[in-house]
This record gives sequence, structure tokens and C-alpha cells, in this order.
Amino acid sequence: MRSIQTQHLFPLSAVKPLDGLLNYRAFCLAATRKALAGCTHRLERSWSSAVRLEPCGALEGLAYVRDPEHGGLFLADRSEPAPWGRLLSEVNRHRHSPAAFHAGLTQSRVDHVYAPKLEWIEDALRLQEIPQTSIMEVVTAPSDFTEFLTESRSFSEVLTVDETELATDRADGSGGPQVGAAVLLESLDRALDPAALLRGVVNRVEEGGLVFVTALVSSGFDMTVLGLRNLYLTPPDRANCFSLHGLTALLRQSGLSPLEVSTPGVLDVEIVRAHVQHDPSLPLSAFERQLVDADGETHEVFQTFLQQRGLSSFARIVTRKQR
Repeated sequence: MRSIQTQHLFPLSAVKPLDGLLNYRAFCLAATRKALAGCTHRLERSWSSAVRLEPCGALEGLAYVRDPEHGGLFLADRSEPAPWGRLLSEVNRHRHSPAAFHAGLTQSRVDHVYAPKLEWIEDALRLQEIPQTSIMEVVTAPSDFTEFLTESRSFSEVLTVDETELATDRADGSGGPQVGAAVLLESLDRALDPAALLRGVVNRVEEGGLVFVTALVSSGFDMTVLGLRNLYLTPPDRANCFSLHGLTALLRQSGLSPLEVSTPGVLDVEIVRAHVQHDPSLPLSAFERQLVDADGETHEVFQTFLQQRGLSSFARIVTRKQR
């Protein structure tokens, strides 16, 4: 199984500055509370291990539960699919509005987020000798990545499929044409039912086709250090935060064989440092504080170690649908 490192370095301010995040986060939390008002369905068991989930605290009044076997963190209360889909659409519209911090980072996110992800997908398809195939992007529209997939001319067809609808599609796979590849960029992080979404994806992918997944993982350094205090853990975008082990287990259970499992993130230490600057009272261990206060060379060496050992909080996985 391949594991990829990256030397594509960029600062936190280039893609998701903490100061800009706060207003967006407040909007997301308010919208999530509204969508869950009167909700009586509580998540009880892990999708990847079937063990009973344990309470682990609340994020500004929104309860989270933890998988005691794999360590994932999950929003405890769940709505029906229709209101959850409306919530994702509302947040996505806000994300694309001038009121959100993303608007001022368009070119930077192109350079540091979307272009590397397209290159990753193209390289994996080339290595697996799957040329000019059709690809399905699983997302809540509109997606900034659709244009990249289309303009690359690397695919015979680019389909954009609504993630909420796909998760409730019929199990016989007749909900649309078969494709040679599918891409889920943080889609499992916000899915109401990640297992159902993966079933929908697998039904639409040809045998031997590839499924590309990126996700925030709870086993990464900044998530391990900060836990629920991590301001990037915001529902609905991060209603689910699997550990790397839990995520790969779920993919295997869904009929997908991992070909590449990597955590090529470059921002773990910088995220922790930004949180400490924002709130100096954060309870860090002596080692963690020493690491945060270290020089840039130390941060770079440590971040490389996190990549090599699968301990960054950004996961990138390539899987193949089993024949």
C-alpha cells in the first residue's frame, strides 16, 4: 500500500486563517442548532466498529460522542436527510458569499488546495492504468472543484452528484450511470450517514474503479492535542471526524480496498500554534508547548515525521472497488 508525503508547503493564512474562520464558524453553529431543533435521533453506534459510542463533551452546546475503539468524534444528534441536506446547502451558499472568509482566498486555494488534489487524482489513475475515465464528484453544489475536473480534460465525463441524495438512493445502484472513478473531498466529514453515502458511491462505481477520499481525522496531531477545542471541528462541515484507522475500516466494510493511505498535511503544528495565540490559556503539556514555541526548522522536521507515520490530521486515501 502506498503512502505519499508532500513538500507542497504553504501557511495556514493561505487556505483557512483562524481569525477569518470565527465568523464562518458562528454561522455554521447557529445553522446547525436550527436544523437540529427538536431532533430526537441520537447517534449510538460507530459506523466503522459497531461499538457503542461514548459521550465526550459538547461544542458550544452541541454534543459530540466518541468511538472508544477507533477514537473518532461524531456529532451526537442527527436530523432526517431532508433538513440535513438543506443545512449543507445553506452553509455552502454562505461559504461562497462575500461574507465568508473563503471569498478573499480564491486564488490561494486554487494553488494550494485544488491544483494539488487534481494532480493527485490524475497521478493515481495513471498509475492504475485507468485513462480517460468518467468521474463522479460527490458534493453539495456548487463545488469549486468541478471546474478543475472539467477543464483538465483528463476525464471522458465529469458528473456532479448531490451527496445527500446519493446516500438515500436505491440500493440496486440504478440511480444513475456507472463511472470509473468517484471523488469525495471531505464529504464523509459532513455526511448524515457516511456508511449509506459510501453504499451509494460504490453502487455507482464500476468494478475495479477508484474512489478518492479526503478527510479530517481525529488521530492527527492537532486534533489529538486540541480535541473539541479545535475551532476547525465545526458542524456541519465536521459532523464526523473519523480516526485514520476507523476511516479505512469503514471503507473496507463498504467494499473498497485501500491502495494509498496517506496523511500529507502540512499545517498541524501551525494550527496548534494559532490556537495558542488565540487563547494562551489552552492546556498544553510541557512538551506540546515546547514544540509550539520551537523554530521553523523544528516544526518542518516534526511535520515530516507526522506525514511519514500517518499522524497528520489531513488524510488522503485512494481505494479500488473490489472485483
